[in-house]
Amino acid sequence: MSASDDEHMAQAIMLARRGLGRTWPNPSVGAIVVRPSGKLVGRGWTAPGGRPHAEAIALEQAGAKANDSTIYVTLEPCAHEGRGPACADIIVAAKPKRVVIGLRDPDRRTAGRGVALLHDAGIEVDEGVLADEAGAVTLGHVMRVTHKRPAVTLKLAVGSDGLVPRGDGEPVWATGPEARAHGHLLRARNDAILVGRGTVAADDPTLNCRLPGMSSRSPVRVVLDSRLRTRPEAKLFEDTKVPVWLICAEGDEQTDAALLNGRGADIITVPRNADGLISLQETLETLAGLGITRVLVEGGPSVARSFLDADLVDEAVIYQGPKPAGDDALSPFAGDGLDRLTENSHFTNIAMRSFGPDRMSLWRRK
Repeated sequence: MSASDDEHMAQAIMLARRGLGRTWPNPSVGAIVVRPSGKLVGRGWTAPGGRPHAEAIALEQAGAKANDSTIYVTLEPCAHEGRGPACADIIVAAKPKRVVIGLRDPDRRTAGRGVALLHDAGIEVDEGVLADEAGAVTLGHVMRVTHKRPAVTLKLAVGSDGLVPRGDGEPVWATGPEARAHGHLLRARNDAILVGRGTVAADDPTLNCRLPGMSSRSPVRVVLDSRLRTRPEAKLFEDTKVPVWLICAEGDEQTDAALLNGRGADIITVPRNADGLISLQETLETLAGLGITRVLVEGGPSVARSFLDADLVDEAVIYQGPKPAGDDALSPFAGDGLDRLTENSHFTNIAMRSFGPDRMSLWRRK
């Protein structure tokens, strides 16, 4: 392996990011085909809905030029047939000299079988190139396969005082338009966005992606609402193209279920936890069963604390504005400040970025 392997895999990872939020239940994968001269002759990323796969797209572009080339792919090529032939078989038929893989697929239907098929065909295989970066872009798939739940990203927006501004029936912001636009990009890169009923009541948000030309990238909107008290007049229901899933607790009154169904909501029932609240673990497992691989949690302080207390946060994105949130502002973790996460030994800060006067920090579970 060489520096050029790293460079080409970095290109494949960038392509994989393009499909995030659009390929579930399949992972978003990136692939490129490179001739011995270094010329790129094919590239692809998983298509919306999960098919065709990145390798098939890249190899179709490359055509006969794939022969004796090197293929870079972020995730081990699948070894099972679905709505099309297995990617490992497609690669074997293309007769490349070498395949470079970022991450081995934990899915038991592939899990080393894709690599074995390539080896058996006499193709040189190198694994683990930029594995951490490939793992980050594939985290949702990995968590769904190994932990039976989606990857969870917690998003917080606070003022300079580290507090969350209090809503009063409409959205309020701690940050400026550039940071908020990046937050909408996060929405586009996740399969679902999750809030509590309290956020819907306080802010009446639409929870869609409002970047120009990207409304189709809006994630499924999930609301934790144990007793189905979400108002049928909420703005959530105005955008009929984007699903709304209401998570309620088993055994609660569901007198408004028919009315909310009529507004376009899907009602999903999950068990309670030991404290009598909606079980977040069961909620995530249910979402995974429905194909969701990546969830962006944008709920209020109580929801944020619940996910952190349950050890269900894989990444956290914190936006901080230059002005205090106000005298009536809320602590971000329902009584606890940002240090509840930032000084938690389970997390490490992996990136910082500025959006005008606003700052963003990215935290990842160690």
